[in-house]
Amino acid sequence: MKAVRSHRAAHAAIAAILVCAVGDAAARDRGAVAAKIEYCKTCHGIAAQGYLGYYAMPRLAGQQEAYLENQLRAFTERRRTNPVMFNVAHALSPSMLASLAGHFRHLNPPPFGGGPRNLVARGKTIYEEGIPDSNVPACSACHGPDGKGRDEIPRLAGQLYPYTVKALRNWGQERGQGGSASPDVSAVMAPTAHNMTPAEISAVAAYVGTLR
Repeated sequence: MKAVRSHRAAHAAIAAILVCAVGDAAARDRGAVAAKIEYCKTCHGIAAQGYLGYYAMPRLAGQQEAYLENQLRAFTERRRTNPVMFNVAHALSPSMLASLAGHFRHLNPPPFGGGPRNLVARGKTIYEEGIPDSNVPACSACHGPDGKGRDEIPRLAGQLYPYTVKALRNWGQERGQGGSASPDVSAVMAPTAHNMTPAEISAVAAYVGTLR
């Protein structure tokens, strides 16, 4: 009996050590995620609402998780060109990617707006109907009538006006890189962005910036 009790006590001690080790690892993971979120706030705002300054930083709040994970990997794999974000993304583990994407997905601060109000009506028409003469499909067909996207199709609702303008104007230079050896879902937007005039881009950007 004494041997049995000793054996059970040893197992209990080992179990307690394992529980503590797992708990410590979980605490470290939570701490690492919290630290990275604080770091992201430096550019993307306290509630991930974006930064509306000299160099606009995109809104991450409410963004689709699959899209965020895909784009962070795209920075690392050079499918999307941004030296600053490459340095940030290449150090993130898959679990960290998922944790960050999940955190930002559940944030929903009010949008900045700020786009030219006189362009909103035109932007709404393009968003809902497209521009058939220029082979530009309705944005709502992929991004949804509310602009919230799904899976790897990004949320546009509430995105900063200057950021959306910049992204569409520079799409071919910044997105969908890597060629056939490393295809990226963002490449499907290249023809649409190319076929839009600067005025049309500005109108769509003004409209989606008002959506919540």
